[in-house]
Amino acid sequence: MSAVLDRPVVAPHQDPAQAGRPDVRPAGRRLGPGRRRRLAWVGPSALLLLWTAASATGALDPRILSEPWTVVATAGELIADGRLQENLAISAQRAGLGMFFGILVGAVLALLSGLSRIGEALIDGPVQIKRAIPGLALIPLLILWFGIDETMKVLTITLGVFVPVYLQTHAGLRGIDLRFVELARTVGLGRAGFIRKVVLPGALPGFFLGLRFAVTGAWVSLVVVEQINATSGIGYMMELARTYGQTNIIILGLAVYGILGLLSDGIVRFIERKALSWQRTLAG
Repeated sequence: MSAVLDRPVVAPHQDPAQAGRPDVRPAGRRLGPGRRRRLAWVGPSALLLLWTAASATGALDPRILSEPWTVVATAGELIADGRLQENLAISAQRAGLGMFFGILVGAVLALLSGLSRIGEALIDGPVQIKRAIPGLALIPLLILWFGIDETMKVLTITLGVFVPVYLQTHAGLRGIDLRFVELARTVGLGRAGFIRKVVLPGALPGFFLGLRFAVTGAWVSLVVVEQINATSGIGYMMELARTYGQTNIIILGLAVYGILGLLSDGIVRFIERKALSWQRTLAG
């Protein structure tokens, strides 16, 4: 099977002697990874400069939005007394647990539904119903069932994570190229080998796409649950600051959430590039 997949593909207009050689494209057509990463910071940097200029000129009332230097000073004070690290660790733990359980549940349900018609009949409908109901709308019911402790918070994050993982992984399973299925039959792969060598690699692109949506959903859910009768976490720190009108701490909390989301997405994209390196090999 690997020998067939590794065989160079010769285009109709291509000299067979050139098959397997790297595709040479004119310079300037594509951006390298380093340049793309640099360009990704242009928008946030422009927004920060606009915020700084508006604050420095007095066009932005500090009671509405604190100055950037005030937010930085506040971060230094909270780091010095340990409050920021303590609340950040608790928030990261909640988000990590919710993502772990959500990814596990979403992937398992997608496999059961995507590999069996009976599984799809039993699983896909309820998941689609859950998709139509925002996870945050279930918070009152979850509070009645589990109270306001950590179980409710982690479960809310789990509900925000598993749906995108399920949907994209299921779509990846259903979108596997039929040529690979026929190839697996031709070489006599059993069901276990078919799942391991065809199904799982074929579903990985959809899984990682769902994972990127899921990471965002986890932080969105965390923001909400930490402002509901919480006694710790970044959201609790922001809610307490709202009571006292401390916009600098609120902006700092939003910045922390944004940085965490950006870092999480970057980690997922890095793992995706490593795990799907075979796609670039086949494309070459």
